[in-house]
Amino acid sequence: MMIGKLPSLFACLSVMMLSACAAPPAPVMPMGMAPQPAPQAHYIKAASAPTIRAASYLLVDANTGIPIVAHNADTKRAVASTQKIITAMVVLDQGNLDDRVTITSTDVSVEPTRMGIRPGETYTRRALLYAFLVKSANDIGKALARDVAGSQSAFASMMNAKARSLGMSSSYFVNPHGLTEGGQHSTARDMARAGLAAWRYPIIRDAVRQQYHTFRFASGKKITLHNTNELLGRMPECNGMKTGYTNAAGRCLISCATSGGRSVILVQLGTKTKYIWDDGRLLMSWGLRQLGRS
Repeated sequence: MMIGKLPSLFACLSVMMLSACAAPPAPVMPMGMAPQPAPQAHYIKAASAPTIRAASYLLVDANTGIPIVAHNADTKRAVASTQKIITAMVVLDQGNLDDRVTITSTDVSVEPTRMGIRPGETYTRRALLYAFLVKSANDIGKALARDVAGSQSAFASMMNAKARSLGMSSSYFVNPHGLTEGGQHSTARDMARAGLAAWRYPIIRDAVRQQYHTFRFASGKKITLHNTNELLGRMPECNGMKTGYTNAAGRCLISCATSGGRSVILVQLGTKTKYIWDDGRLLMSWGLRQLGRS
């Protein structure tokens, strides 16, 4: 059984709703379904939103996919480890989370952040995936990619196919972890599409909300992982998703927050200061208040 498959209707709607911030798009309907009216967009004027320091950002209503406010949302740029949510979705689409993965020397030949897994050790896909999403470990990303597809390049092809299925027309991925490589890029709008899709995978949703997670090494040693998403400890409404940082990409963050049955997803790319957490909390809190008034 395939895990985490998105209904075709959701995929169509997410593409439709994120296709523009200026005017509601025409509805795109799956075959065999009666036309439905396009939802009314919020499209709150950017001037009323607080200023944040990301080079590109997009805030969306997580329940509908409708954009709330955006800045340079279609600018192509590196997105660092935030692309690991694409990796996670590809792994989940293959299922078999209890299959054993034997670590190889090529898996651990990667720059930090690393979990410290060793060649010859075996873990379930499930255990690796949770640690991957909580701690953002690049060695685990390489191990999962090789296990699923046989090679990093073959897995990247699967990532790009997944991105296309979600309507991410301005994205191209080369590796499963987000370290800088030529030609690899996405946009805030495309990563919002990825965030909306990832949020509908129960295992991703469960993993990214955990501020702390226990990982057991093959040796039996246990360690407590601290989620790289500091918003989980700073904003009670925050319940995920994924951080990223490289020199080329700057500080990147996809985050989600929920209050009173309303949820928002925020993509911040290219922040050059440590205030990305303050900015995320500020704009998501503002967005939740706007949705509460609508």
